[in-house]
Amino acid sequence: MRRLLTALLAVTVTTLVGCATSPTLSTQDRFNLYVQHAGPPVASFRLARFVRQTQWTPLGDRALAVWTSQSVGHLLELRGRCTGLSIAHTVEITNSFGTVNARWDSVIPRTSSVAMPQSCRIIRIRPLDGTAIRDARREMRNTIYGTRPADLVEDTGPDITDRPVD
Repeated sequence: MRRLLTALLAVTVTTLVGCATSPTLSTQDRFNLYVQHAGPPVASFRLARFVRQTQWTPLGDRALAVWTSQSVGHLLELRGRCTGLSIAHTVEITNSFGTVNARWDSVIPRTSSVAMPQSCRIIRIRPLDGTAIRDARREMRNTIYGTRPADLVEDTGPDITDRPVD
């Protein structure tokens, strides 16, 4: 039993160390990636009516990406700092009958720690190409980790056939 617990602890620690040391994009790098794949500013966009919770990605305290589908989204740039956006569990986006308008509507981050949430005015809306963003992130991962050749066989350690014969 003790060996099993020790083995489980070693696997857990190894997994956590691996996660802690994996490279991630900084908030500014992530924002720059989204800006590179954003189109020209638009006046408004439509939210899906029957979607209860819109998917969103915080990009610092001045911007967020709102996804209306897996590959279609919008970059919402805010007038100033939006306190609590990076730690919000949900966001509310004001709209007029499902249409979100730049310079008229706002983002309201909802957190458990802030009783009176701040309303953050949307200053600019830019359409996003989700497929291009996903491809760019995949390319960055491949550059960091490198691609493995198909004929590469992983060495799993000594095999029974590797032992010397007595």
